[in-house]
Amino acid sequence: MKTSLGRHKPRDITRTVLPNGLRVVSERMEHVRSVSVGVWIGTGSREETPEQSGISHFIEHMLFKGTTNRSAEQIARSVDSIGGGLDAFTSKELVSYNVKVLDEHLPRAFEIVSDLVRNPRFDAADIAKEKGVILEELKMEVDSPEYLIHEIFSSNFWKGHALGRPILGTAQTIRTFDRDAVEAYYRRYYTPKNILITAAGNLRHNQLVRLATHHFGDLKHRPVARAAGKPKPHAPLVFRNKGSLEQVHLYMGVPSIPMPHKDRFACYILNAILGGGMSSRLFQNIREKQALAYTVYSELTMYRDAGCMMIYAGCSPRSAGKVIDSIVQEMRAIAGPLVTPEELRRAKDHLKGSFMLGLESTSSRMGNLARQELYFKRFFSLDEMLASVENVTAEQVRKLAGEFFDPKQTAVAMLGRLDGFRVRRKDLLG
Repeated sequence: MKTSLGRHKPRDITRTVLPNGLRVVSERMEHVRSVSVGVWIGTGSREETPEQSGISHFIEHMLFKGTTNRSAEQIARSVDSIGGGLDAFTSKELVSYNVKVLDEHLPRAFEIVSDLVRNPRFDAADIAKEKGVILEELKMEVDSPEYLIHEIFSSNFWKGHALGRPILGTAQTIRTFDRDAVEAYYRRYYTPKNILITAAGNLRHNQLVRLATHHFGDLKHRPVARAAGKPKPHAPLVFRNKGSLEQVHLYMGVPSIPMPHKDRFACYILNAILGGGMSSRLFQNIREKQALAYTVYSELTMYRDAGCMMIYAGCSPRSAGKVIDSIVQEMRAIAGPLVTPEELRRAKDHLKGSFMLGLESTSSRMGNLARQELYFKRFFSLDEMLASVENVTAEQVRKLAGEFFDPKQTAVAMLGRLDGFRVRRKDLLG
């Protein structure tokens, strides 16, 4: 039976572009008392040269080390004094600085986050110290097998392209960063046309525009040159022996579609059915029925012009062959007979619930506004998104699976006590 979630109130979204090109987008949510504000920079690890690998993330760290107006401790105290939460992250295509506060503290919070973004000190002594911090962060991540196998997979799947390089960079590149390099990269990308401000919560758009104009309006326009080259996926079979690990960790992946693609909702449904939850085929077959792995799932990684669907599993060395065979069988099966109406219904309801729950908080709506502005240049209502999910057909899911799960374009990466175990291309034929 088709479930109905009813009509929803239209989203109160307003967009303004300042004279210098900086974009301001807000969504008013009258029923809450909080406001979340994000300053988004249109850069990330994919804009870096090999020698710059990790510098976007490094700059994100440095902005918290002090501004020309505040020390690092004063930044922390300023946010704590208004009961707010200040955070930041770097991805392959974005850097975000965001804060969540009570609505009455919006002007103060905006001033703090704009001070971070506008007035970094880039003190040479702080740069030297932060190198040590990030090198320790890198060691911590490399000690995690799941992180390591993900980086091994990505570096080979996107071989020769910046998407294949780690967001954190490498020990070699991090050690080379100095004030000149950091300031040059910052000046190149932290420019008005490359900055987006989004906010959601109990606020008025005119107030946000006034704040943005006051704190960012004097920024001078500078053109931003994007890194050239569309990523080209590869399909290597990569095996790394690490005898200290109890488990074998593996990724299998195939090219998928970019974020703005018209078939993205069918792709979400395909992922949900294959390995997106506890009722998914991979989880039910490999974990529940065969007890071959504790963790197994599929995930989508989508960029502005490319994408990848990946399957992860962690299992004992003796089960690795069976897990590979089972994954291949599920990939072949979902590209064969149509998924049942019940399975399709379950995946749609799961996805709808995820969309609705994901838009309940001001911080999630603030992030949603940024993604829609940056990837789609328009804003979708909740009803539009739910209708797009509902319109996905079993035939669309099968068609995508048939396009994606080609043994010739399937990449495999394995890490652990392999003892000579290898997967051959013919093993992926199913």
